[in-house]
Amino acid sequence: MAQSAVSKSQIIEKFKTHESDTGSSEVQIALLTDRIKYLTEHFKVHKKDHHSRQGLLKLVGQRRSLLDYLKRKDINQYRTMLKELDLRK
Repeated sequence: MAQSAVSKSQIIEKFKTHESDTGSSEVQIALLTDRIKYLTEHFKVHKKDHHSRQGLLKLVGQRRSLLDYLKRKDINQYRTMLKELDLRK
């Protein structure tokens, strides 16, 4: 199941950088992390779902690219995002 509109708006509200922000790197990383966590739980039940696993790998790569961009742009914000989203690095 995709992200519900309520959970998506809560994530956007938490990570937005200005009033009308919906697409900044921080928001995109948070939304991708939420989807990745959902898919990780999905694979604990559906071990042979290889098509969705391919999508998961694509999401992880996209998040990695955004994190690398954020690290180059603002190292302090990068570290904050890692702590808030509980990502290890």
